[in-house]
Amino acid sequence: MIQYLTHPIFIVVKEAAITLNQEVYVVGGFVRDCMLGRESKDIDFVTLGSGIDLAKEVANRLEDATEVNYFKNFGTAHIRQQNWDFEFVGARKESYREDSRKPLVESGSLSDDQNRRDFTINAMAISLNESDYGSLVDPFNGVEDLNNGILRTPLDPDVTFSDDPLRMMRAVRFASQLDFTIEEKTYNGICTMASRLSIISQERITDELNKIIASKRPSVGFKLMFDTKLLHEFFDEMIALQGVEMRNGLSHKDNFYHTLQVLDNVAEISDNLWLRWAAIMHDIAKPNTKDFNDKEGWTFHGHEFVGSKMVKHIFRRLKLPLNERMRYVSKLVLLHLRPIALTKDIVTDSAIRRLIFDAGEDMDDLMKLCKSDITSKNERKVQRFKQNLKIVEQKIRDVEDRDRVRNFQPTVTGEEIMEIFKIKPSKEVGIIKNALKDAVLDGEIKNNREEAINFVLKKGNELGLTKP
Repeated sequence: MIQYLTHPIFIVVKEAAITLNQEVYVVGGFVRDCMLGRESKDIDFVTLGSGIDLAKEVANRLEDATEVNYFKNFGTAHIRQQNWDFEFVGARKESYREDSRKPLVESGSLSDDQNRRDFTINAMAISLNESDYGSLVDPFNGVEDLNNGILRTPLDPDVTFSDDPLRMMRAVRFASQLDFTIEEKTYNGICTMASRLSIISQERITDELNKIIASKRPSVGFKLMFDTKLLHEFFDEMIALQGVEMRNGLSHKDNFYHTLQVLDNVAEISDNLWLRWAAIMHDIAKPNTKDFNDKEGWTFHGHEFVGSKMVKHIFRRLKLPLNERMRYVSKLVLLHLRPIALTKDIVTDSAIRRLIFDAGEDMDDLMKLCKSDITSKNERKVQRFKQNLKIVEQKIRDVEDRDRVRNFQPTVTGEEIMEIFKIKPSKEVGIIKNALKDAVLDGEIKNNREEAINFVLKKGNELGLTKP
């Protein structure tokens, strides 16, 4: 294993540990990732003794440590050096009480520390001690599981998951990120212990969820969360998407699996986490808007509007940011049917201008979502929709090049309208502003000052206003 110890930090840590007369090992994800050939800039060190004391000794020996933090309550320390992160902790035992999110921690041996690790592939350690520098400590055959693409808990799954239920989410995350299989006993343990996820804070759950969503094929993780009932613990709205109802010989698609296909489609073309969230949320209101009538069959009228309103509530509950990212997702959910609807009719410049205006700088992402939303099993139908979307895209480019309406602002402001008619803020000002915007978007006038002033005067006269 010495071939992995190329960074100068390993010699520094070794010498610091000798000074303190402490044993020290590299553990966890760095060891795993090295063996998988994956780049890792995070290195965890476990020592038989004080992790904080070892970190202080290491920091004193580093000339270019840009950040050093000590967490006495947890017995851990963090050092940042350029773009590397080093974590130090004393070997410990750790467990959770039945009804608590806070672990009980006490000092332990290396074996104790490896026992408390989540999976065998994360329980391997490399010695940095002088007597056996570079040797691998692998009590649970992690190398074999790594080579076979298997996720397995070091101890009985019920013990491992009871101690820290978030490990169940981590199992799903690693399966999704690494394309690994969860070993049967471990998988059954997740199914048995899924409800215990309730003691974990939503922030920690969502952190793992976002890593699953950011993986190469996120549907793998969502299917695992659904099948093990983990998803049922925190995302009822998505669970409600699953299932197919039949009436009068007519059925609708399973919107859960459709959503996962859209999510994977987006993941193939974009790493944008929030565009992926828009894919997750785009049909979230279909269960709330589902209806059936003999004329239309199954309908979900208004699901884009209802869904856009649900985004904030779901983001708040899942502890996702309630800022421009939430607004971005809500906007894409609201608009996701608009480009596809334009493929069904004669595409007018007015409709295109309004779409460009409403989407603003997110127009390109909206089109990515729309393309990803085409998931029919009828290949001819898919190709027809894709071709129609290409026509809409070209029309968008043509109108944008000509009219420049993306995020446009009318050349006459509300303040100027008040000055023209010598009036105070009033509903008439708002009426004129909206009418001016509509006139530009509908192509009645060009977005230049001369035509805008003339329109404002005309509209003001219709409202009984006159220029002094």
